[in-house]
Amino acid sequence: MDIRAALKETITRLRDATVPSHTLAAELLLMHSLGRDRTWLYTHPEAELDPTVAEKYFALVARRAAGEPTQYLTGHQEFWGLDFEVTPAVLIPRPETEHVVEVALERLGARGIKINLLNGAPSPQLRIADVGTGSGCIAVALAHELPHAEIIATDISAAALEVAKRNAARHGVTDRINFLQSDLLESFHQPLATSHSPLLFDLIASNPPYIARDEAANLPREVRDHEPDAALFGGPTGAEFYARIIRQSAELLRPSGILVLELGHDSAAHVGAHLSTSSDWTDVRITNDLAGIPRVISAERG
Repeated sequence: MDIRAALKETITRLRDATVPSHTLAAELLLMHSLGRDRTWLYTHPEAELDPTVAEKYFALVARRAAGEPTQYLTGHQEFWGLDFEVTPAVLIPRPETEHVVEVALERLGARGIKINLLNGAPSPQLRIADVGTGSGCIAVALAHELPHAEIIATDISAAALEVAKRNAARHGVTDRINFLQSDLLESFHQPLATSHSPLLFDLIASNPPYIARDEAANLPREVRDHEPDAALFGGPTGAEFYARIIRQSAELLRPSGILVLELGHDSAAHVGAHLSTSSDWTDVRITNDLAGIPRVISAERG
């Protein structure tokens, strides 16, 4: 069987199985099986598939048709222009979450530039927390953009932290990200052993679990059956994590420090009320995604 025939057969099979983006899935799985890129596929349509490669490919196709996400089958997902390892231990990074990185950089403003443009002096080191880091996509992207930042990335899952550590190593930022197993920011409520004052941050960012438990049946099977529950579900209403993160951040951000949170479906008003009615926060802003949906909320510590 050649490349053209394999793709044609697979696209039909995945379409019949109601797989979203079935053509892309067929391409990605074949690229992964061959170790080739898309350009090679379409410039070598008559190349014959080695039987071993064909067996591997069609086994992956069967798993995708049964609902396993393409990203878990290939072990990869792009985020912020960087390639991330993903496993079933972590949430698959979504393009919408890139808005968290964009807003964080925007809200930091001049603090996010390594060199002071007025006098040429190095900018003060930034201290950043990524809460519920999962694959480490937010932490690694921020480390990539902010060479003068020290980042602490927390997650309650030890397995997720192992994936995040490998992604930090993949992108050469291991020396600037410390990974810590913690329930949100609970570990920072006590001073560090070598310090006499609490650790304070310039920026706290998070994409917390925000799906209501009773909405599970409405999720795509790829999400419901394969992505980690702890990274998806925020409790009975889906908004339970926000209050905790906001409360902890009020204690752990420096004055003028920035909080950036990804929003779940219909959570903007609820989260906005937490921030707007508290004297701890000023300059609350909501950022829409490309579909016009409120995606990120940010605020400054007063």
